[in-house]
Amino acid sequence: MSVNQRANLGFIVLIVTVATIGGFMFGYDSGVINGTQKGLEAAFDLGELGIGINVGAILLGSAIGAFLAGRLADAIGRRSVMMLGAVLFLVSAGLAGAASSSALFILARIIGGLGVGAASVISPVYISEVAPAGVRGRLSSIQQVMIIAGLTGSFVANFVLARVAGGSTAVLWAGQAAWRWMFWLQAIPAGIYFVALLLIPESPRWLVIRGRKEEAARVLAKLFGADQAEGKVAEIDASLAADHHKPKLSDLIDRVTGRIRPLVWTGIGLAVFQQFVGINVVFYYGATLWQAVGFTEDQSLQINIISGTLSIGACLLTIALVDRVGRRPLLLFGSLGMAATLATVAWAFSTAVTDAAGAVSLPGSNGLIALVAANLYTVFFNMSWGPIMWVMLGEMFPNQLRGSGLAVAGFAQWIANATVSVSFPTLATSPGLAVTYVGYAVFALISYFFTRAMVHETKGLELEEMKG
Repeated sequence: MSVNQRANLGFIVLIVTVATIGGFMFGYDSGVINGTQKGLEAAFDLGELGIGINVGAILLGSAIGAFLAGRLADAIGRRSVMMLGAVLFLVSAGLAGAASSSALFILARIIGGLGVGAASVISPVYISEVAPAGVRGRLSSIQQVMIIAGLTGSFVANFVLARVAGGSTAVLWAGQAAWRWMFWLQAIPAGIYFVALLLIPESPRWLVIRGRKEEAARVLAKLFGADQAEGKVAEIDASLAADHHKPKLSDLIDRVTGRIRPLVWTGIGLAVFQQFVGINVVFYYGATLWQAVGFTEDQSLQINIISGTLSIGACLLTIALVDRVGRRPLLLFGSLGMAATLATVAWAFSTAVTDAAGAVSLPGSNGLIALVAANLYTVFFNMSWGPIMWVMLGEMFPNQLRGSGLAVAGFAQWIANATVSVSFPTLATSPGLAVTYVGYAVFALISYFFTRAMVHETKGLELEEMKG
């Protein structure tokens, strides 16, 4: 690799790192709810359904945010949408911590969800549009590392604040309960995200789509070298619609058949299966889940931290493998691993017993088996469907379809997320944790056959080579 190529790659890594702060915020804003549920119950007098709605409110915003961001990114640019997301994170952090009612809290979480939804689809798009094909999988996978880092960061912050205060509902600083500070703390990374975005360029592929070819050439020169910039502009331009119309939602319909393109269904399927394996039950309800089978609040918060740390390690392994073995093999491997470990968790939960005092526990070594299986499940997920789904969605659509394709697939992903997350508190009660986890295991197994039938490898292909 020449000195210029190393310099270019260093610049690419720098701007990708900034873009993935959105992934950190995605993770933090999603995971912060995990340690605050006792506080919400006490402050707003919530039952099971109320907790589900308050926890799931962010997902409604995320679904809307993902759809609007995908479309808005085609109109005002990738970077502009990420900056808008940073502002939404800041507003949500302040409002959620200060909420005096469940309705106000739900509004705050919907606003945060708009930011999460935007970050979830635009960061992968931006990364895929600035990264060289040979390392695109690795750089795109950083997004999932940052999502898990954000989740783990929120788990650590929640644990520390609860420990210092003496519990999540105890008063911490300024006469306010610790759970409120858990939300306010996220204003710090949100502010850093906004400032850092001022320092990165707009996506060159978006600039070409908007007819701003000279600007695109300047950015491409910084990314790939001046000798390649003009040729790359021509390649991108040639990949667009023959009549050079601006990207629109109707591009997702094949003009010949009049039907939605199969590629769109593949994107939707990837997005939905990533959620129907139940991963966000671990991230949103981890503390509540482990307490339900006999662990203390303190132990449950520590388990969250362990799960997050293992997940980051699994994502780092994916970064090492994704551009070598490809996307599809990792998805297939992850599907089978998740099916096996979820089935094991379901079996362990099926052995739960209740003593005379009403306390629930897992007998013998079954608690340890459940704990190990659940953490192996998160490892399999974060070696495969966690990062690879976002990698695929960011790169599998042709330039003309990318914004619209991400809008639809991102919307589907968050609707699936909401379905799983809002239903979990009720399902955990009836039919129970064991049956619920059997359901997640079944979806993991189906995802294996879906991948074999519908997903095509994209390793090493330039974005201009993607077929729709």
